[in-house]
Amino acid sequence: MRIVTRPDFDGVVCAVLISDALDIHLPVQWLEPNAFQKGLADIRAGDIVANLPFHPNCELWFDHHATNTADRPFQGLFWEAPSAASLVLEYFKPRLKRDFTELVHWADRVDSADFTQGMVLYPEKYDYVLLSMTVSGEDGNGEPYWNRLVALLREKSMRDVMADPEVAERCRTVVEQNARYADVLEAYTRIEQQVSITDLRGLDHPPSGNRFLVYCMFPETVVNVRIRYENQNKDTVVVNVGHSIFNPHCNVHVGKLLADFEGGGHRGAASARFDVNKMNDYLPEIIGRLVRNEF
Repeated sequence: MRIVTRPDFDGVVCAVLISDALDIHLPVQWLEPNAFQKGLADIRAGDIVANLPFHPNCELWFDHHATNTADRPFQGLFWEAPSAASLVLEYFKPRLKRDFTELVHWADRVDSADFTQGMVLYPEKYDYVLLSMTVSGEDGNGEPYWNRLVALLREKSMRDVMADPEVAERCRTVVEQNARYADVLEAYTRIEQQVSITDLRGLDHPPSGNRFLVYCMFPETVVNVRIRYENQNKDTVVVNVGHSIFNPHCNVHVGKLLADFEGGGHRGAASARFDVNKMNDYLPEIIGRLVRNEF
């Protein structure tokens, strides 16, 4: 029995809950949604899939993305919610050995971008916000850390988790990256009407950073498009689209929008990965729909 989830904070919390409820100690299998959409996900009988699209081989499925559906009856839970972790908590609560209510509360806030400007500008003042920023699918060598974080959150208090040497170092790195990321956004973001477009394809090593900072820096915009190559081979383009959390006037359901371009997600945040040969067709259409602000 394996836990299969996505490498983001919601996925980490899902893994914490499932591993605690079912006493699973095997490493988590970390996958991106695109692996499911391309038929590349190795899902086996008995697997528990969370925060990812449905797969017919799984034993249990938990998800909250509007663009994901199951084409047959399944065991688990699916509905639109602030986080997939909240559905896992609902399902497994009687079997959990610890009270994870606070952890799931922050998974809800992180995954639904329920932040104040203070949390965005000074995440180091908010432990859960800062910790969430240490988990990113853009970290190609992140699996050992993600698995370590699952084990820590399962057994330790938040105070002890934040004091862990590796976690503390990752948090320091995040604070440093966020300070530099403002300069990157300033240099590589252009504005088209109410849309901010952060195009990092010109950088060999696009930096990670606070994905909500762009909404503070360009408050007149209602949605951001972030474009980068997936790796140094530059054969796959990654597009992340997010509604501004401070200027909520984007009318486009970006999950449904990117579902037309090999991606998907929520109404307010979504992503897509596609072959570089498609970008000259896909990118103008994605940006054009956002500029028109209609769906």
